[in-house]
Amino acid sequence: MRQRHKPWADDYLKEKEHIVLENPTIHKGKWKEVFGNDNPVHVEIGSGKGQFISGMAKQYPHINFVGIEVAKSIIVSAVQKVDEAGVDNARLLNVDATDIRELFAENEIGEIYLNFSDPWPKNRHEKRRLTFKHFLEQYQDILTDKGEIVLKTDNRGLFEYSLVSFSEYGMKLIEVNLDLHAIEDATNVQTEYEEKFASQGHVIYRCKAAF
Repeated sequence: MRQRHKPWADDYLKEKEHIVLENPTIHKGKWKEVFGNDNPVHVEIGSGKGQFISGMAKQYPHINFVGIEVAKSIIVSAVQKVDEAGVDNARLLNVDATDIRELFAENEIGEIYLNFSDPWPKNRHEKRRLTFKHFLEQYQDILTDKGEIVLKTDNRGLFEYSLVSFSEYGMKLIEVNLDLHAIEDATNVQTEYEEKFASQGHVIYRCKAAF
């Protein structure tokens, strides 16, 4: 996603610190306290401009959502969307999720969303793919026993790689959808990339997997 420098970003994020949290590691194991309820906590890694997380928070008010986006120039747009949606069950983190276990405790998360992640197509970059086994180990630690990973992408190479990665790790494939938009799933909240790629005729893939 293209990043443009926004000199006002720091001040804006500070003003909206009730949405984008500083020092999120202090909330590890205490995310239900952050939201003030015992509702399930779901995480999106790579929230982009926030269309998905704000839409999910609005559609599912009894679930708490945490979105992670490393690019400051992009997360400001996500904060704006969450703010405009008027929801109180979404928080954003402007951090790098290299080790997500620094942010969440064991069995703390109910679902992880990987939406249109960077496919890192070159073989030498395999370890950077968010469905590489090193990341799966982390997800397994923070997910509840019934927790799931939900992957959406338009990149067939990443999709196929992820299916193999999930299977080799011993995960159960709950859904493998080779054309998500063909089934007209009313519960599907689209991301910005999803709308863009679908409008260009790209097939959207989705799979759900559990440990």
